[in-house]
Amino acid sequence: MSSNLPSTNISLNVVPARTGIAWVKSGIKTFFKQPLALGGLFFMFMALISLVSQLPFIGAAMALVVLPAATVGLMAATETAVSGKFPMPAVLFTAFRAGAKKTQAILTLGTLYAVGFLIVLGVSALFDGGQFANFYLGARGSEAMTKEIIATSEFQMATWAAMALYLPLSLMFWHAPALVHWHDVSPIKALFFSFVACVKNFTAMVVFFFMWLAVFSLGGLILTLVAASTGSESAVAFIMLPAALLMAAMFFTSIYFTFKDSFITTNSDLEYLKK
Repeated sequence: MSSNLPSTNISLNVVPARTGIAWVKSGIKTFFKQPLALGGLFFMFMALISLVSQLPFIGAAMALVVLPAATVGLMAATETAVSGKFPMPAVLFTAFRAGAKKTQAILTLGTLYAVGFLIVLGVSALFDGGQFANFYLGARGSEAMTKEIIATSEFQMATWAAMALYLPLSLMFWHAPALVHWHDVSPIKALFFSFVACVKNFTAMVVFFFMWLAVFSLGGLILTLVAASTGSESAVAFIMLPAALLMAAMFFTSIYFTFKDSFITTNSDLEYLKK
């Protein structure tokens, strides 16, 4: 089922719930086509966001601003891997190599994301005086986080408030970077179309996230069993972080397929979306 989106070259495609499973499988399968490249690009992605976040005063906000552009880079790397090619490091900066107009649009989208995210944290601060926000942003000089602080009702309320507000924000930005970059949709329209697509395909998105939860849980269980059988907890702890990052890289690889199946292009110049 599809419906045309006004003033664009794409149509919204509504998929069954089982497509969420296919998205996970496609992400894992594609990752193992080019594990070195896609794994390395994800580490570069994490390093870039981390490096930008270290800038004085504006680091945390700037990291949020560049996040949509970096996400486009990972999606472009996935598209390259799907075509059987080796994605080079430069693909991570795809969003900044498509001309001034598209660069401005993706940075505008990133700015909207930063504003929205900071509003979410601002609302959460109303419940606990900003402890959750400071903890999330890693603010220097903030009060050290302890189990006692986390257990307080104020911190718990702030956490739930942030989660409730972040859900619609994440739905708006889920497909928006790809819509802005590949389809020249304006940032505001992209947010609307992304939200509509996620709502229309909500059951598939729920299956997608629960499948990934199962994958991460299975990975943790395997590592726990290895630790129990070998008695080497230090060895398991040593590989825990790289294993988690590799699974996260597979997750980001699968994002491309959620976009690919949620929209159908009507422009022959974008035939890769029909592959």
